[in-house]
Amino acid sequence: MAPDGRLLPLESSEHPAGSQSLSDSSIQASGLHEEPERALTKRVLSMAHLQVFIASPTHQQLVGFVEALDAAVVGIPLTATDLHMSPLVNGLLDLLSKVEQTIERFPAAENGGSRFGNPAFRELYDALQENITKYLLELPDIMRANSTARAELAAYLSESWGNRTRIDYGSGHELNFMCFLLSLQLLGLLTVQDHPALVLRVFWRYLNIMRTLQSTYWLEPAGSHGVWGLDDYHSLPFLFGAAQLIGHKHIKPKSIHSADIVNEYSKDYIYLSCIKFINSVKTAGLRWHSPMLDDISGVKTWEKVNSGMIKMFKAEVLAKLPVAQHIMFGTLLPFPQTTLSDAGNTVHEEGVSRDAHGHIHVRGQGIEECCGIPVPSAFAAAKEVSARTPLFASGAVKRIPFD
Repeated sequence: MAPDGRLLPLESSEHPAGSQSLSDSSIQASGLHEEPERALTKRVLSMAHLQVFIASPTHQQLVGFVEALDAAVVGIPLTATDLHMSPLVNGLLDLLSKVEQTIERFPAAENGGSRFGNPAFRELYDALQENITKYLLELPDIMRANSTARAELAAYLSESWGNRTRIDYGSGHELNFMCFLLSLQLLGLLTVQDHPALVLRVFWRYLNIMRTLQSTYWLEPAGSHGVWGLDDYHSLPFLFGAAQLIGHKHIKPKSIHSADIVNEYSKDYIYLSCIKFINSVKTAGLRWHSPMLDDISGVKTWEKVNSGMIKMFKAEVLAKLPVAQHIMFGTLLPFPQTTLSDAGNTVHEEGVSRDAHGHIHVRGQGIEECCGIPVPSAFAAAKEVSARTPLFASGAVKRIPFD
């Protein structure tokens, strides 16, 4: 334990990512039953703070955890039946089932023809906030963690569903879910044996819940790269999905252009499921609506696709200030001690601005107006097209021309 009472992060040199459980004596002796000390805070307030974060043990742990999960699912389909299912993994699935049941209680509201976020999402969000701690306390062995750690777990989980004010969702929210899972491992409640199931059962369920939220409430893509991004909302499904396909005898990166292969194997592989999902709401072919995915399909092997996805995660999620500014730090995932001010005078840095929401934007790092100019949901656009076109009178989400 550090002098200020924080749980010390494990040194990567002593605990290589994925090499063992993080539940050793250094965690067990860190005072899991002490009283709360402080809440999670956002500490990445400037480009200088971002560089401190990138050089920190917490950054190493996040990257190491994602890489360990990635390595754990190489060559394993979603339909695998021999996964190790610990009590906590099953508890996490039960928790996600409760989230699904909560969603069912809040149907989308009549939105007056708007193509932007549905206001019923705010009611759902509030209901989830009211119940997240209750759901969390029902997890096996969760009381081994002290009240501070439990509060931090609840905060990461609460921020995994999107933003209440803007009714949007992006890779930062997805990262919060990873922080939640990593925190459980740092507490010794999850081990490396759980990694395959964390991706192929827990994260897969989370992804499907998010697809439901995106399609039901028309969540706007937060800071979307638009046509040049992998996906309007997610990045990690492509990373884990590419790992699953490493070594596959028949499915190659270029196979995403085969409708038969995508339809046949989307139930087995996350990557193909993502391609099927994207094609379900956009038309004109991947070359036009998803040129980055089209370019990636020209790579020869899934190993290279996967390594590229890991590099993209580091560069486009963890190393971009508009995303990293939302990362929350506490005792489990601490921000390093630094002499940098937390006042956040980032507007004085060249190329850096702060919008009306207090969010930081950096010229050249994504869409500067991501918070100021809402990006309509593709689902909302599809609904609008179906309302205008008799061919789509069924009201289901249909393919739409990319614009």
